[in-house]
Amino acid sequence: MPFRKSLIAQFRRSLIAQSLFATMLMATSPASAGTLEVGADKAYLSFAEAVKIAQDGDEILIAPGEYYECAIIRQNNLKITGAADGVVLTDRSCQGKAILVIPGNDITIRNLTLQRSRVPDGNGAGIRAEGINLSIEKVRFLDNQNGILSINNPTSTITIRNSEFTRNGVCNPNCAHGIYINSAKLLRIETSKFIGTRQGHHIKSRATQTEIINSTITDGADGTASYLIDISNGGSVLIAGNKMSKGPKAENRSAAIMIGAEGVANPTKFLRIENNSFENLGEYDTMFVNNVTATPAVLGKNQLSGRTLPLKGDGTVDGKAPPTTFPGIKETIKAFLRSALQFADSMKVLILFGVAAGVFGGLLALTGFVLILVRPTLLRNLILRRLQ
Repeated sequence: MPFRKSLIAQFRRSLIAQSLFATMLMATSPASAGTLEVGADKAYLSFAEAVKIAQDGDEILIAPGEYYECAIIRQNNLKITGAADGVVLTDRSCQGKAILVIPGNDITIRNLTLQRSRVPDGNGAGIRAEGINLSIEKVRFLDNQNGILSINNPTSTITIRNSEFTRNGVCNPNCAHGIYINSAKLLRIETSKFIGTRQGHHIKSRATQTEIINSTITDGADGTASYLIDISNGGSVLIAGNKMSKGPKAENRSAAIMIGAEGVANPTKFLRIENNSFENLGEYDTMFVNNVTATPAVLGKNQLSGRTLPLKGDGTVDGKAPPTTFPGIKETIKAFLRSALQFADSMKVLILFGVAAGVFGGLLALTGFVLILVRPTLLRNLILRRLQ
């Protein structure tokens, strides 16, 4: 009997151990990602409620419509996606910060409109980025105090693609911007638009490396922005393939791109500004690039128009030292005359052909006139032969 009781006790202990192990395994195993649908006829009517329930790795899929809501995204690896165009989060700001406050890491936001964020300190944002790594894809930021505002996160990468920032920015009492990225590893902007920013900068970056590629940055007729791009503390820079312009109402007319104006705190390995177009639409002089750092800026194949100098500070323009004076009236006339001479050279062959044709025609006319006066009978016989 004691032996039998001992076997039963061992068996029970084994079952308990297996049960505990299974429980621990379930607790430590990641749950499979799920999709939470938000909309009038979906599982969740409220976007904010879906955010509260979501787990790490989930996707929140929002049906088109206006949602007067804000949310705090604490999960990691979460995706928030508009199911189709027309998903608008508007007017509400959480924690006195933003429509979306994001302390979570590795978050992706897609196909939304975030608009009309207002808070008392003047920094109401479409997104307040407080976590590590954020991807923005096809998101519109309209009429916010800040489009995106991030906190210091030196290991974070912020990527913005195919997005639009329109009429963001204000300086009351603090200056807010189209986007304001504080300390970060990398800010990369691709194929996006910044239009009509008010008072602040279109793009303000303190990232260690900033890349702005194939985008449009323009004040427009009514924008009152300061710089188009402000690289406040230096850092490596690639600005390539962009279309840029400063408008007649710009409040800061000194430069389009400013590098290092608030002290060079970041290692600045390279400054490449190439294949961009820039137009100064105002009746004032401006610099395309003002480089305060000691790293030479390399400008190449940029097309500039209006009253603009390419570079102030260290660097080269198309492999040469930059000009140091704005073109005056004499230089403008000389440039016009040079263009006229180039046009004349291209037309030289046509002009010579026209002159030769005129001379030949004149000789024919003169020959006919002489025949009429001197040998009228010969001329009459020639005409009759042609008619036969």
